[in-house]
Amino acid sequence: MRLKWPLPALLAWAAAWLAYGGLSALGAPPWLALLAASALGIPLCLWGDTPWRRVFILAGFPLSLLVSGVAESLPAWAWLAPLALLLLLYPIASWRDAPLFPTPDGALHGLAARAALTEGARILDAGCGLGNGLRELRREYPSARLEGLESSWPLRFACAWRCRFARIRRADIWSADWSAYDLVYLFQRPESMPRAAEKAARELARGAWLVSLEFEATSLSPQHVLDCADGRRVWLYQAPLRARGR
Repeated sequence: MRLKWPLPALLAWAAAWLAYGGLSALGAPPWLALLAASALGIPLCLWGDTPWRRVFILAGFPLSLLVSGVAESLPAWAWLAPLALLLLLYPIASWRDAPLFPTPDGALHGLAARAALTEGARILDAGCGLGNGLRELRREYPSARLEGLESSWPLRFACAWRCRFARIRRADIWSADWSAYDLVYLFQRPESMPRAAEKAARELARGAWLVSLEFEATSLSPQHVLDCADGRRVWLYQAPLRARGR
């Protein structure tokens, strides 16, 4: 059941405050309590159903601590802890790619009917985050060999724990080779799609699929377009990729 906004934010902030208070009561250093309570916001931010709501959930506890007066006991350098956590979660090299945008439940429904694959086909979720896309791909292709690439160490381990049916590696999706996969799935952002189209055109084998949730590769002509229940679209391109207008 999806919680009605702003209840997800209120519950996440309350959980962070409980963690901070509990660790402080146990004698943990204030900076450690701040770091641990801030880190709790990472999994809880998935309660937000839009990117901005996830940002509000993540930032709510540190900001509320700052204005509460409790923060006066913290050394100035302790406020670098949430920043260090953010850098660990999203290395600078990955900032040009999409942040944590989980694939919604049911977003890929009907994909297997349009992009048919043989049993044991290899599927890559390029930028798998916490594994929501891999779970949706598994529903569509239960006999496929699923793999995920993620540049963030914490997200890579969290995804591996959530998706034990898949092989998860920490890697840059742009330097990884896509040629061995029968389908590459992306949920990136509009600015990333020209690069994805160029890479797919170079590396995907004949018959392989590039699948993008929500964002179109405007230079390519899609074989199929799926309409999701929430109004999003799934764009399907099959190699050899066709330039738009040809």
